[in-house]
Amino acid sequence: MSSTTGLDWFKSSHSSAQGDSCVEIAVTEQAIHVRDSKDVTRPHFFVGRDGWTSFVRDAARG
Repeated sequence: MSSTTGLDWFKSSHSSAQGDSCVEIAVTEQAIHVRDSKDVTRPHFFVGRDGWTSFVRDAARG
């Protein structure tokens, strides 16, 4: 797990205005970091760029 210091977190434009059930991501050169937007004090996880690309591609396919 890496530090969240200095990461720029953002939510999807598809997130609801109420802020429920959302995740935030932060992009670095090495990885995509993912955290729960409702409790940013909890640990986050990260995946490599190739893994993230595969996830997004598969999610878009349904």
